[in-house]
Amino acid sequence: MTIRNPYQTYQKQAVTTSKPEDLTYMLYQGLVKFIRLSKQAIENKNLQESHTYNLRAQDILSELIITLKEGYGISDNLRQLYDYMKSRLIEANLHKQIEILEEVEGFAVELTETWSTAMKTAKTQG
Repeated sequence: MTIRNPYQTYQKQAVTTSKPEDLTYMLYQGLVKFIRLSKQAIENKNLQESHTYNLRAQDILSELIITLKEGYGISDNLRQLYDYMKSRLIEANLHKQIEILEEVEGFAVELTETWSTAMKTAKTQG
C-alpha cells in the first residue's frame, strides 16, 4: 500500500484543474523559485544542487516556449526573451555565476508581477 503525500496530491490536483492563465502564473512562480534555489546552492558551495535547480528553471522556460501561440507579436517577443533567459541560465550553470542568475531572476520576477496584474485586470473586466 502506497501512502501519498497530501501536499503532492494537492499540487497535482491544483495543476490538473487550473485554467491556462493560472498554469502560466505557476510556471513563472516556479521559475523564480528555482533560480533563487540555484543561487542559494552556489552560495552554499553545493554545485550539484545548483545544477539541478538551474535545469529545472531551464525546463520551465522550455515549457513556456512550447505553450506560446503562433502568429502573435507578443508571442514572438516572449519567445525571444525566453530564449535569451534560457541561454543565460545555461551560461550561469556552466560558470556558476550568481550575477547571471540575478539578471534572469529580475526578468522572471517582472514577468510574474506583470502576469499577476494582467490576470487581476482581466477578472475585473470580465
